[in-house]
Amino acid sequence: MKSKLLPCAAAFALLAIGSEAGAADFDGSKPLICATVDAHACDPGETCLRGLPDFIGMPQFMRIDFAGQTIAGPKRTAQIRFVDKGADQLLLQGTELGYAWTIVIDKTDGSMTVSLLNREEAYIVFGNCTAA
Repeated sequence: MKSKLLPCAAAFALLAIGSEAGAADFDGSKPLICATVDAHACDPGETCLRGLPDFIGMPQFMRIDFAGQTIAGPKRTAQIRFVDKGADQLLLQGTELGYAWTIVIDKTDGSMTVSLLNREEAYIVFGNCTAA
């Protein structure tokens, strides 16, 4: 698992260094590129398993297009069905492949938390976003 973590960490570092993002970058007015970094898979009554996002089928990078109301990875595009632009965070919600999902992005620094769940399991993914 450590051998897969290094390329992901390097890509994440390049994104963080390559853009000096301001709070306005995370207000929902600009498209974002988000890197997924850490994933947790949980089943009822069991300890959650931790791994890289590809462990649960999450893309390493996602593009969020607020104007088009879509989130796109390399294999599929999902429709954003609900957006809440709060004072401190953006909250996006939708459904795909039998899962409900929520993405929360901190308006200050672009940190991201994603939840994907259905009646049998839940996945939590952490990452960071930058202006596209």
